[in-house]
Amino acid sequence: MACAGIPVDLLNPGQVFACLGFLEAAEMLLGQAEGGFEWEDEGAATFAMSARGDRNPFEVVLEFLAEAELEGWGPIGYADPPPKKRKGDGGDESDDGDDADGSVAPGQRRALDLAPTFPAKEGDRMALPIRIGGGNRPMVELGHWADGSSRESFKLYAGNRSAAGIARAMLKGVREKPTRKQAATGRLGGLRTKGVMQLWEEDRAALVAAPLDVLAPMGGSFNFDARGAWTAIDAGYSPNEHRHAIQASPVVEFLAAWGLEHARPVEFGVRQARYAAWGTSLPPMLARAALTGDLAAVSLRHFRFELDLSGKNKVVTFAQEGPHA
Repeated sequence: MACAGIPVDLLNPGQVFACLGFLEAAEMLLGQAEGGFEWEDEGAATFAMSARGDRNPFEVVLEFLAEAELEGWGPIGYADPPPKKRKGDGGDESDDGDDADGSVAPGQRRALDLAPTFPAKEGDRMALPIRIGGGNRPMVELGHWADGSSRESFKLYAGNRSAAGIARAMLKGVREKPTRKQAATGRLGGLRTKGVMQLWEEDRAALVAAPLDVLAPMGGSFNFDARGAWTAIDAGYSPNEHRHAIQASPVVEFLAAWGLEHARPVEFGVRQARYAAWGTSLPPMLARAALTGDLAAVSLRHFRFELDLSGKNKVVTFAQEGPHA
């Protein structure tokens, strides 16, 4: 068994969700995974995790994310609707969805796999589930944002970005549309924002040591990392309208989505939610219950936060208020 720890901000909900995501991923990749939070030092909380094997489990998960292939999938009979027109700086242009970031070589199109079972009554182009893996690695399906059960899907992103497009940006980064010369030779556009793959290639040691603290400019995201939240009033202008990227963590964004696959924060009141951090090493099944604050006989710290919807940009911001009993 190998054990390692990483720093975490317990007042950032996305970081706590991402720690559960690390735990879920380590269980899938290595087995016998357990993890919990340590908060004796108020200003330096950590998340410790152990798993089978002799490698750092955080390193194994990050390597998997950096190398994983990603695809969207939908129910049998589903077909993407025609792209909508949107107003850009140069007039009307089509919304090309996931291929609009230039991450697909010209002439190539990602095939959408169709399955006989689906988590919702019908497929929504913006909220189709994804699969990641490939090669000799297992494939895993993620799609809490498409959950059609009685549970809250906890979908925080909006706009014209699809879940597959956001997930791909978090893992592979976002590229500009290729120039004519690049398109003619089948090359990709230049890199605009970085994902886990680029952060891994640039400095994997720093990423493994503090994966939740390595920030990069990002565009659209799942809106889990509170550091990437903004309102036009607080910022003094609209980053969306000026096409400015906000610094946040692709690792937090993607692994928080993984962590919420089988667990959700508890929502109450008007756009209020609460979650808990657990002070005992737990396997994923028990950690899911601990996140909701409903696991008895375990040391828990409870937190609550407010989801603030900001105007037409539909940006979700976190306002933490905690801990509380």
